[in-house]
Amino acid sequence: MKSRLLAATAVVSLAIGVCVAAAAPTIPANIAAAVANPTRPQADTDRDAARKPGEVLAFAGVKSGETVLELIPGGGYFTRILSGAVGPTGHVNELVPLRGGADMKASSNGVAADPHFANVSEGAFSPDAIAKAGPVDLVWTSQNYHDLHLTQLKLDVVALDKQIFAALKPGGVFFIEDHAAKAGTGATAPDALHRIDEDFVKQEVESVGFKLVGESDVLRNPADDHTLKVFDPAIRGHTDQFLLKFRKPG
Repeated sequence: MKSRLLAATAVVSLAIGVCVAAAAPTIPANIAAAVANPTRPQADTDRDAARKPGEVLAFAGVKSGETVLELIPGGGYFTRILSGAVGPTGHVNELVPLRGGADMKASSNGVAADPHFANVSEGAFSPDAIAKAGPVDLVWTSQNYHDLHLTQLKLDVVALDKQIFAALKPGGVFFIEDHAAKAGTGATAPDALHRIDEDFVKQEVESVGFKLVGESDVLRNPADDHTLKVFDPAIRGHTDQFLLKFRKPG
């Protein structure tokens, strides 16, 4: 009797496993091609296993022909993939924080000047630049919403979120990926740890009119206890990260 029960349990477990595999989201062709683009730098592709760009863009719902506003793109890891995903009929406008005064050349990540990514333009990040960038289909920010709360920047983040809301078309998406801080810490973690409380982000963004329409655990890491700075070698590249998808009501 016991052996029959174990056998039945194994069959059920196998069936569940098959169902889970079958239910796993597929990567749309435009996104898969963008990730597989051979002109992406090896320094970027070496990070794909950890950053899971196909799954991340699929969750955000990036479509061919869309206009994307990317805030604080860093070295352009996602800029290059977004460029390929929206294709030649789409456009990616990256807003880059200026370094060393107003020297755009010193601040550029070089993607907009690369002929392989001809649908990318670049400008200086500022609240006014966000307001002038619309209307766009998608506003994208990866691992840097917390930076908006750094005290040295002295930004009114709620006002900035209102400008993001205004820049989006009705029905447009505001996508946020970031390093998770301990629940209940609000905006106190960015300066010390370069993390931010996920629930605080939800409340802040929804306060300006956005509706939270999706969450993903594709970059979750339960082994991260949220106490280390994201640059600590013990956790760098493997932090617990949340993905949030907000929509401007249409």
